[in-house]
This record gives sequence, structure tokens and C-alpha cells, in this order.
Amino acid sequence: MDYREALKNKKKIVVKVGSSTIVHEETGRVNYDKLEHLVRILCDIKNQGRDVILVSSGAIGVGFNALGLSKRPKTLSLKQACAAVGQGQLMMIYQKIFSEYHQTTAQVLLTKRVLTNDKRRQNVINTFNELMQLDVIPVVNENDTISTHEIEFGDNDTLSAVVASLVEADLLILLSDIDGVYEDDPHNNPDAKMLDTIKNVTDDIMNMAKDSQSLVGTGGMITKFHAADIANSSGCDMVITNGADLNNLQKVLRGENVGTLFVKNKINDFDMKEYLND
Repeated sequence: MDYREALKNKKKIVVKVGSSTIVHEETGRVNYDKLEHLVRILCDIKNQGRDVILVSSGAIGVGFNALGLSKRPKTLSLKQACAAVGQGQLMMIYQKIFSEYHQTTAQVLLTKRVLTNDKRRQNVINTFNELMQLDVIPVVNENDTISTHEIEFGDNDTLSAVVASLVEADLLILLSDIDGVYEDDPHNNPDAKMLDTIKNVTDDIMNMAKDSQSLVGTGGMITKFHAADIANSSGCDMVITNGADLNNLQKVLRGENVGTLFVKNKINDFDMKEYLND
């Protein structure tokens, strides 16, 4: 089976964008050029007749800069204050740019605790489905302002996989600061090959992420593998690719060999309630 060719036919897509993709590394401030490019591509994907959900990081960073803080926040309360300021500003930016392409967006803020209740979780699913029926692109983030733990979902990689499971998405694309998954650290091994396809997130695969010498960009790689496990077990393919080139989004949907593809499977069905109650 040509797994890459099958990506051309995906109809419900979740795209996760990390802070490193939408802010300037030197200053931590919003990269408007890249953000505009991202929005334009998402609107074009929507115009192809596909449903799109965007899971976006960046609220704390935007709030941090808006408040003129000299150091990134370390305490939970200050992070929540930055998120409270930054989330509104980030959404305002998204809405302004999306509106230039005549695309309506909606803000959806989630916490793990909201989804532990069957009725509330179903309400979330109903809201997503209704928004997509109305041709709206939901913009999702964790509700950092009211989260009671340091990070409830662990990161937006995991959150995006949970969202993909909730809406029964066909494809999850993680835009990251890495090209994909390598069999060895290419910094130390110039002959290291990037893995094109991973058919099952086995213990051996998970151990690769724990080995700091096995992958480039090891920070957060374990969470990406965990996200792949959730998505794949929910019947959703997942691709990790580099957000430095936003055209990779279109390349993935054209079936081109960019990034690393994690193929959906039903070997171990993802139990949403069991995960949320951990």
C-alpha cells in the first residue's frame, strides 16, 4: 500500500503549530510573515473541500512580550497571567489574518478536566462538528489560565492528538522545528537516515526518543511519539515535519515524501476516558 498516496484523500485535518514556528527565535515576538503564510495555506486547504482544525501554541509567549517582562515566566501563576493576556492577542491576530481570506474562525480553549466528564466531552465534540458544518476553522489551545497543574495535557502535541481523536480526524500534521525522525543523531552521524514511515509506535520506537543521542531535536520528541500513539490508535495518520518551511503542509497533502509518517492502526485502540483520568 502506498501510504503517502493515501494522504491526498484526507478530508479532516488537524494541524498543530508550535511557538517556534510562529515567533522570531531572537526576540520571541510574533513572526507576522510566517503567520500570514500559515493562514493562507490553511485557507487554501479549506477551499479544497477539507475540514481544518488548527491547534496553536504561543499564548504565553505573546503575553510575555506584551507585558514587557524581562524574563520568561517560571511560576504557574505568572504563566497563567501571560496566557490570559496573550491568548486574546494571539486570537485577535489570527482572526484579522483569516478574515483577509474571508474565513471565519472560532476560539476553542480546552482543559483535561473538561474532557473527563462524558457530557462535557460530548458537548465539545458537538461544538467541533457544528463549527465544521458551518465552514469555520477552530483555533484550539489549552486553557492555560485556569489549568491547575503545570501542564495538564503535557504539551500541544498531545492536545492536538486528543483533538484529532475527538473529531475522528483523518490526518494530524505536527509542524515542529525538526525535519522528522532520524534513526540516529545526524549531528554526530552525517549518514543518519530520516525514517519515512513508522507503522507502529513500539517500545523500541519510544526508547529512541528517550535516548538523547538518537534523534535531532530531542526536546519534546517523546511527546511527539506519544501523540502519534494516540492519533494512530484513534485511526488517524500523523506526520511530523519542519514548520520552518510551511510549504511542507501542501507537500504532505500532495503525497510527497516530507517528514515522517506514522501510519494509523487499531492494534491498541485509544481509550479517551482512561487517558484523561490518568
